[in-house]
Amino acid sequence: MRRIFKYLSLVVALLVAALAAYGGKGFYDANLASEDLRSQANELIKVGRGGADLGAERLQWLLRVQDPAYRTHSGVDFSTVGAGATTISQSVSKRLAFEHFQPGIGKVRQTGYALGLEQNLTKDQILALWLDTVEMGRGPQGWMTGFFEASAEVFGAPPSQVAEKEFLSLVAVLIAPSSFDLLRTDEELAARVERIERMIADECAPLDHGDVWLEGCRRTAS
Repeated sequence: MRRIFKYLSLVVALLVAALAAYGGKGFYDANLASEDLRSQANELIKVGRGGADLGAERLQWLLRVQDPAYRTHSGVDFSTVGAGATTISQSVSKRLAFEHFQPGIGKVRQTGYALGLEQNLTKDQILALWLDTVEMGRGPQGWMTGFFEASAEVFGAPPSQVAEKEFLSLVAVLIAPSSFDLLRTDEELAARVERIERMIADECAPLDHGDVWLEGCRRTAS
């Protein structure tokens, strides 16, 4: 029995070491790419495609839905109510670090890459890259990538200039871009927008850390 226990302990130790090494590779890769990523991000900010270009209030809405502790966490968030399993830094890492991201063990390298981004780029730079690469669903010309691109394609204006409900529709799509339809009447999308509206008006709050669908903001039957 003691021999089996030692064997199992060795296997676990090797597995932990392998996972740590895989996460470390993500961190190392982010370091290597950091100069190019900073340049890309700075160019996006220069041409008016950074977080500040959403407008201060609208940026706060987006962060409150997507990553409420974005300005203060170091790339991961295990506790903030409504944060969920993936921060903005981890989300953009999925697209920057992988050609084809696979959930599961891929999360380890994704997280290492996110930590590397946080070490080498500013929050504004990371946010600009995220806004530029985020999946936005189907548009008039096919699949859309990029928050600013989707706003222009669907509503004909930048995010800072569209109607409030249109902006919140863009935010609402982010959680499941292949499931919602920005082009036609979509009752599920409208319901999520309503939950977001109630949350930013402080009429409700997510139930817990994992409540990214804002179940805590669903209206109950009277």
